[in-house]
Amino acid sequence: QVQLVESGGGSVQPGGSLTLSCAASPYSYCMGWFRQAPGKEREGVAAINSDGSTTYADSVKGRFTISKDNAKNTLYLHMNSLKPEDTAMYYCAADTVGGFCYIVAPRFGYWGQGTQVTRS
Repeated sequence: QVQLVESGGGSVQPGGSLTLSCAASPYSYCMGWFRQAPGKEREGVAAINSDGSTTYADSVKGRFTISKDNAKNTLYLHMNSLKPEDTAMYYCAADTVGGFCYIVAPRFGYWGQGTQVTRS
């Protein structure tokens, strides 16, 4: 059983930055971030494999960076140049099954409770 606890959400001014954190217990092979805006489907934002390789949605490439501190088993999402369309509930996701971390919801078996990000 993997437990995920997110933190770091909030309201950001135009052009501002924000970093989300997700503490995972125990170790997860594959971790990622998803988001869901009101009235829209949940979409994948970024994922990181156990070897450190990463994948991003086209909408956030060049602005968001996913990273992981293996010593702390904590996942991060550094978000720069936030846009109004980035406003959503952000969810941390993880899985213990090997294989490439595609940023699609069925790939992940464990989910956090979500943290709200609002571009004011």
